[in-house]
Amino acid sequence: MTEKREHRYGLTLANRITIARILCVPVFILLLMYYVVGAADGSEPNWVIRWAAMVVFLGTALSDALDGYLARTRNEVTRLGTLLDPLADKALLLSAIIVLGRPSATVFEPNIPIWFFLLVVSRDVVLILGALIIHHMAGDVVVRPRVTGKLATVSQMLLIVWVLAKLGTSGFAWVLGAASFFTAVSGILYVADGIRQLEKA
Repeated sequence: MTEKREHRYGLTLANRITIARILCVPVFILLLMYYVVGAADGSEPNWVIRWAAMVVFLGTALSDALDGYLARTRNEVTRLGTLLDPLADKALLLSAIIVLGRPSATVFEPNIPIWFFLLVVSRDVVLILGALIIHHMAGDVVVRPRVTGKLATVSQMLLIVWVLAKLGTSGFAWVLGAASFFTAVSGILYVADGIRQLEKA
């Protein structure tokens, strides 16, 4: 009985990895800002800092699968983990999109357009407000995992890696288009799920 209680409420290995992912976000932002600001001064961009930022980003992004795998295989799915895991993803992706979408980030070519940043932020704001409304009116919020949501996250990560690695403009429009499409569609489907929950309530 005690062991099961610890699995539900204790600080599990998966939760520790998720917290480490959240702590890596400010490190990533710091490296990225050093690179952008240094290049804006007219000096030669420091490629070591740029690649360090990409390594931190990739490590943080890929460890998302690790903490999820550990939580499931070790029977350690906790309420804390279900709250922190999407928070880690959102913090990493939004911070990268904000910095790389700044007009001053001309050192990256191509860079992330501002309209894409607005699309991502608008979707997340709508989903957060919707969750608060459902919680207030219907109680528990049931989030149904969708393939489009996963594809939106993966395509956004691919877009960020493309910009960080400076892979050029060839093919960038396709990556940007895919990220935009899945972001918009996943947002619409989550809103539809929320409306159905309100109707049932």
